[in-house]
Amino acid sequence: MSPGAWPRPRVVVSACLGFAAVRYSGELIPDKVVAALKEHVDFVPVCPEVEIGLGVPRPVVRLVRGEEGPRMVQPKTGEDLTERMRAFSQRFLQGLGEVEGFLLKNRSPSCALKDAKRYAHAEGGGVVGKGPGLFAQAVEEAFPLLPKEDEGRLTNPRIRAHFFTRIFALARLRRVEDLPGLMAFHARYKLLLLAYNQKEARALGRLLAGAKGRPFPEVHGAYEEGFLRATERPWRLGAMADALLHAFGHFKKALAPREKAHFLDLLADFREERLPLEAPLALLASWARRFAEPYVEAQALLEPYPRALMHVPGA
Repeated sequence: MSPGAWPRPRVVVSACLGFAAVRYSGELIPDKVVAALKEHVDFVPVCPEVEIGLGVPRPVVRLVRGEEGPRMVQPKTGEDLTERMRAFSQRFLQGLGEVEGFLLKNRSPSCALKDAKRYAHAEGGGVVGKGPGLFAQAVEEAFPLLPKEDEGRLTNPRIRAHFFTRIFALARLRRVEDLPGLMAFHARYKLLLLAYNQKEARALGRLLAGAKGRPFPEVHGAYEEGFLRATERPWRLGAMADALLHAFGHFKKALAPREKAHFLDLLADFREERLPLEAPLALLASWARRFAEPYVEAQALLEPYPRALMHVPGA
């Protein structure tokens, strides 16, 4: 697929990650993954703490253990900012429109997805746990199935590939306008879905098989929900190997015995995590072109997001 053919996902991003110097310390944080994505994604930058009226730079805010959940406080001023943050989060998310994902700042009391520190008291009192920031918690409640990651986790190649795969697939899915288009989308993602979740993949196939006569928006909405559930967790090694073997089956009759043996050796090394996924994928892609096999060549498994993002330097 040529780069121009990819739709541009719309992704909410913490503004401090390369967009504005809005960190509590007045810093702008360059991020190589965000920088690479700018050519392919429409970002919606936001800094929840600035949006509720806090300055730059500003005294730190903390999440403090409360009877009904964490409270956001600013120890230096003594202010409790919890309700202001909740009100902003609700207002922002309700007016956001359609987005394909969220890329947020880790360890932030507003934006962290999982690792914001919770303190016993505003003045400190020791860390008593970790969890989502208040803005991120509202994001999870409003968009439980959408792709969400923090910039710290995206330094992991597999997590990064999973996030990229989902946001670009969702952007493509949301541009499908009729049932034939949805069936074509499902055919393109069939092997990738099998690598993620075979049970959900079969359920999506049954949904499409019984879709004739139903209102298309209803079918599309159900398919999108099922697709997001199917891809919620990263693919498993064994299931991905099975999907690769399925693609290999399209070439078995055309390949020489040594070529077959070479691929099966690669697949065994992949299963044992001695080789990256790119090795068997590259061989399958070359055979798809060599033998003009349109089904395999069109599979999202071979290129689940723009090729330029396959290797983000220094991430």
